[in-house]
Amino acid sequence: MSENWRRAGWAGAAIGVIAAGAAAGVAVERITVGRGMRRKARVALDATEDYGSLRGTAGACWAEDGTELYYEVDEPPVEPKKRARLRRKAPAPATLVFCHGYCLAQDSWHFQRAALRGLVRTVYWDQRSHGRSARGFAQADGVRVTIDQLGSDLKTVIEAAAPEGPVILVGHSMGGMTIMALAEQYPELIRDRVVGVALVGTSSGGLDQVTYGLPAVGMGAVRRLLPPVLKALGSQVELVEKGRRAAADLFAGMIKLYSFGVPRDVDPGVARFAERLIEATPIDVVAEFYPAFQTHDKTAALQRFADIPVTIIAGARDMVTPAAHSQIIKDALPAAELVVLESAGHLMMLECPDTVTELLVDLLARTGAVPAATNVVGHGRSTAGSTAASPPGSAAQAGG
Repeated sequence: MSENWRRAGWAGAAIGVIAAGAAAGVAVERITVGRGMRRKARVALDATEDYGSLRGTAGACWAEDGTELYYEVDEPPVEPKKRARLRRKAPAPATLVFCHGYCLAQDSWHFQRAALRGLVRTVYWDQRSHGRSARGFAQADGVRVTIDQLGSDLKTVIEAAAPEGPVILVGHSMGGMTIMALAEQYPELIRDRVVGVALVGTSSGGLDQVTYGLPAVGMGAVRRLLPPVLKALGSQVELVEKGRRAAADLFAGMIKLYSFGVPRDVDPGVARFAERLIEATPIDVVAEFYPAFQTHDKTAALQRFADIPVTIIAGARDMVTPAAHSQIIKDALPAAELVVLESAGHLMMLECPDTVTELLVDLLARTGAVPAATNVVGHGRSTAGSTAASPPGSAAQAGG
């Protein structure tokens, strides 16, 4: 126990450094807004906003280690004439499969889901230990989670939710890494069925060099300390979760800082939605997954996508998976389209939802899944949080 607390003491130092910028912003807010008022505002936002409320046909499948993986399918409406053709064994429709990032869940694609409903068949799933999926069985037995394991999980979901027909894969952050792991382990699946890929705010490797916007001096020590610190904190789940609730303002500031490029311009409801998604990830899950990113290297696997349309989307202000990592992916795939959103941070699908959705629809058109010039901007907003007024973000585009 004393060793755990000694490490937790180091955690205070490491997390304190990372939180410094956020704490400054929170301090300014405290001068003008009382804590009780901020708490009431969060409760009001939770009660009135419907972000993350969209649901589809639920399904479940089981990973190799027995972990239950939860997914939902949104089926487009079928016209009577098309239904008759389907009875004659017409080719299966294309399916768009969304893979979310670390400490998030399938609901992080809320705006894209609202816009694409009725347009194309889509699958949304929760990665192991996230959202509605079960806690990893292997992790419960002490086995460290790996990006390769996530790639295997994705294959299981595809086999269950999209057993036939073309597939387009979309991955944000850890979700993009999951897609790369799938390609490395199952090249025949990519060759035979995957017709397009979108990699959003992700990386093929080198995450152990990311400074999170902080000075490089001292980051080496933080990186060495963080895994054991997180493990120590993960062994004291109840205590740490109480601490997170007590320091809600500080954590909200950190989430804004590392999620959005221009936090002050983000709709408060969207910011609170991101906060809720991240808060829902227990500290022991955070601890289990973090080491996997430090050894992640799938640059060679990118060649599996060389012959299909690929869209890479980066945020110029992303401090978690910096835009330079997207450029490395582009360098490995010269034919890919790289779009850098100048005002966006890491959660660009929430910060610049229309722009990200437009780029995904363009990818769908390039694969033949939807007609060219399909316009979905604003579609679904009336049932997906009509108060959202996120700036579209200017885009600097390269390649294509």
